[in-house]
Amino acid sequence: MTIFALGVNHKTASVDLREQIAFSPEQLHQALPALRAQPGVREAVIVSTCNRTEIYCHADGHDGPSADLLLGWLAGYHGVSATLLQEHSYCHTDAEAIDHLMRVASGLDSLILGEPQILGQVKQAFQFAKNQASVGGILERLFQQTFHIAKRVRSETAVGENAVSVAFAAVNLARQIFADLNQASVLLVGAGDTAELVAQHLTEIGVKRLSVANRTLMRAEAVAGMFGGQAHTLGELPELLPQADIVISSTASTLPIIGKGLIESALKQRRRKPMLLIDLAVPRDIEAQVNELNDAYLYSVDDLQGIIQENLRNREEAASQAHSMIAEQTASFISWLRTLDHVDILRDFRQQTDQLAQEQLQRARNQLAAGKPAEEVLGELTQRLTNQFLHAPTRMMREAGAKGDYQTLAIFQQIYNDND
Repeated sequence: MTIFALGVNHKTASVDLREQIAFSPEQLHQALPALRAQPGVREAVIVSTCNRTEIYCHADGHDGPSADLLLGWLAGYHGVSATLLQEHSYCHTDAEAIDHLMRVASGLDSLILGEPQILGQVKQAFQFAKNQASVGGILERLFQQTFHIAKRVRSETAVGENAVSVAFAAVNLARQIFADLNQASVLLVGAGDTAELVAQHLTEIGVKRLSVANRTLMRAEAVAGMFGGQAHTLGELPELLPQADIVISSTASTLPIIGKGLIESALKQRRRKPMLLIDLAVPRDIEAQVNELNDAYLYSVDDLQGIIQENLRNREEAASQAHSMIAEQTASFISWLRTLDHVDILRDFRQQTDQLAQEQLQRARNQLAAGKPAEEVLGELTQRLTNQFLHAPTRMMREAGAKGDYQTLAIFQQIYNDND
């Protein structure tokens, strides 16, 4: 049997190509049965995210598909050039495929090292395939072991502990300063992609009081609506700032929109209750002089970059430990696969020899029933069984001798020496 992992990701293909071969949930309903219909494919799981599309297959060892066949199927399904796809894809088999899946699920192959979302996406893909009856015993065990090692990597290493994106670093900083963010009031200034990501991280850690102020109210309403917040315009900042414990700003303004005077006024209304201000914009949204005020704590994107770089180094050190853990898990799974191969071969061998023995035994019974002497019947039975059992090994030994295949001859010699 063979385990395949074929696909493209953010390292090998452009966004344009990744978009072309991505699978929507609706497409997966037809794609999985179509993939299973390919010659030799027994089980299949398709993982499709914004950063990767990957096919995982368990296939017959001898008569199963080739990497070219799987790649051709993927290209044909999405109507893209097979040559182009081959230039930007990768294919791993057996131990390499298993190792790749475990690294993907553990966040070691992600755009952001150690990001946790990919584990949930792989679990979702596996469950979808299972519901479609595309998963059997081999991939079931492989993916369950993959989820096990991914959880161990998350809990036993520091690969996912430190913030490595500006948005997440900002939220992490807020969480370090405020013991209970559930009670904090957060104001996001700006409603672009960064603000949306910040809002997502904030809601994931339990922030309930969220406001979004933006130049256009419609965009503020769109972002606030996703996370149960309140939408405002930038003109309302003088009224909003005194109510905010945390201000995170990320607009595209070319000039600062929050000055020292505005924060000074807000602090007076807050009766000197401290404010945390995080400026993610370039150019800056918040005047640097705000840092001169007591009870105002301002961090710029440069401050966060230093934290991010240090955290990246920590994650990379943790990743080496994670790779060792995954290598052990991969070796364990390969050992299990080999026992399956051994069991299958032994079962087939016993079934074949038993069938031969039963055929010759029935023949001997028929001869006895016809009155043939028992001594003669037993002699013929012994001779026929010997000839049939030794036919294939004899032929293989002759072929090995003719080819000078001393390794095969040595194996046969060992087998028959052990019978002495």
